[in-house]
Amino acid sequence: MKGSRILIESLLKEGVEVIFGYPGGSVIPLFDSLYDAPIKFILTRHEQAAAHAADGYARVTGKVGVCLATSGPGATNLTTGIATAHMDSIPMVVITGQVKTSLIGNDAFQEADVIGITRSISKYNYLVKDIKDLAYTIREAFYIAASGRPGPVVIDVPVDIQTQEAEFKYFDKIEIRSYRPTHLGHPGQIRKALKLIYQSKKPVIIAGGGVIISGANQELLKFVEDTDIPVTETFMGLGGFPSTHKLSLGMPGMHGTVYANMAITESDLLVSIGCRFDDRVTGKIEAFAPGAKIIHIDIDPTSISKNIKVDVPIVGDAKNILEQLTEGIDESKIPDFGPWHKNIQDWKKKNPLRYETSKRGKIKPQQVIEEIYAQTKGTAVIVTEVGQNQMWAAQFYKFDYPRHFLSSGGLGTMGFGFPAAIGAKLAKPSQEVILIAGDGSIQMNIQELATVSTYGVNVKVVILNNYCLGMVRQWQELFYNRRYSGTPLKNPDFVKVAQGYGIKGLRVEKPENVKSAVKKIISSNEPVVADFRIEEEENVFPMVPAGEAINRMIGGMA
Repeated sequence: MKGSRILIESLLKEGVEVIFGYPGGSVIPLFDSLYDAPIKFILTRHEQAAAHAADGYARVTGKVGVCLATSGPGATNLTTGIATAHMDSIPMVVITGQVKTSLIGNDAFQEADVIGITRSISKYNYLVKDIKDLAYTIREAFYIAASGRPGPVVIDVPVDIQTQEAEFKYFDKIEIRSYRPTHLGHPGQIRKALKLIYQSKKPVIIAGGGVIISGANQELLKFVEDTDIPVTETFMGLGGFPSTHKLSLGMPGMHGTVYANMAITESDLLVSIGCRFDDRVTGKIEAFAPGAKIIHIDIDPTSISKNIKVDVPIVGDAKNILEQLTEGIDESKIPDFGPWHKNIQDWKKKNPLRYETSKRGKIKPQQVIEEIYAQTKGTAVIVTEVGQNQMWAAQFYKFDYPRHFLSSGGLGTMGFGFPAAIGAKLAKPSQEVILIAGDGSIQMNIQELATVSTYGVNVKVVILNNYCLGMVRQWQELFYNRRYSGTPLKNPDFVKVAQGYGIKGLRVEKPENVKSAVKKIISSNEPVVADFRIEEEENVFPMVPAGEAINRMIGGMA
């Protein structure tokens, strides 16, 4: 077979159903083989959007997302999406074209050092120099992308490799001597962890994105109900434990709940599961859980004690380790955490998430999020852009199910949400998918309205429009004397923009119209772009100032 056909056949062997991408000179042979293949190709209008759409597809399904672009600028346009997936541990295989092998290093037309550029933002990358290695490379790439701590893997394929011929042989089993992830926790460490739980009086579980990646949500729920330990879910962990559960503390960190941050600060034991202790969670490290022993469960050994020194490290898959912990519990040794629960309930009563009604008759963004939750009953897949819209969604929508909250966490990529929502909807066509966007970030990839229109992707776009780059403006208000430099926006008429692409648009300007507008959006059988004109200087509170301890929050009420 020709190399291009080998590549397509290899993707079929891996069960690939959808590829997101954009054609170009060095991938024409690939696109020719794709023409007759039983794989759905989605033409995005920008390569970055192709990467984000593959990412969204992967987040909502747990499968490996696939994107494809040409060499040079096509490949470099993918890099933001690759870095986004890398930071959030999302399994992706990224295929890029490359100039002929004989021209590599000659500054040929549309040549870029893809391997050098993506080395630090991918889990692994390959430059295929021999057609005989192509099928094995693809098999290995999918294995690496999906196993251990997942991540994006890049395969750079020169155009002459695509046109050469070789015998097609696929490999059922992959073994890499230097790469063997640990899946089961060490029994000795399991016993040490249980001993700390038996000795604790004020324990807290921090559930991170690893709970969702490993599919450990049911195991976590069983462990929590057997131990009666309260749970805070990180931004990436939302949905890994039911937000409506009585033991849920919501999100910790910079824009977390007061009670989550207070519980962590006052705790004597932290059980971290699939959480890498990001700086937005910890705040000032010296003041983070100062009196707590720390158990850290993670499949990536390099993440343990990287940011926070821990007492009991357990390397392995969260699902397996939670099963081991639960099986090892001696119920007679579990302390009575009643006084601790009472403390937490007091914090919850005194400091709930809240906001005031606008005195100027403006829509409050929190009202929009709450209404979406009320009408979807928490069953929708919520995708966000980055900024205030992202934090309001995390705070005011209750996530009870895994893979129902998609957002760029580690990299904070504006422009991620819209294409990710497209990828999610194509993966789950019967699922309600709603994008919560800001008026700044929606314009990063607004051209993907063409993708929505072309393929009839029934995604709902909710724009929280405050005519500014809201999160940066908030910092300028609080710490820079309202010197709004570079943050005010002159926006287009989003309704007309949507209509220009053949998509329904609507504008909402009054609080009393929010409920009916959300009902109209959700009941629509076609994509909708809704422009909600919100309070311009609304802030995200609570907020921990940069470098402060997480129990030193400001603006508990908006």
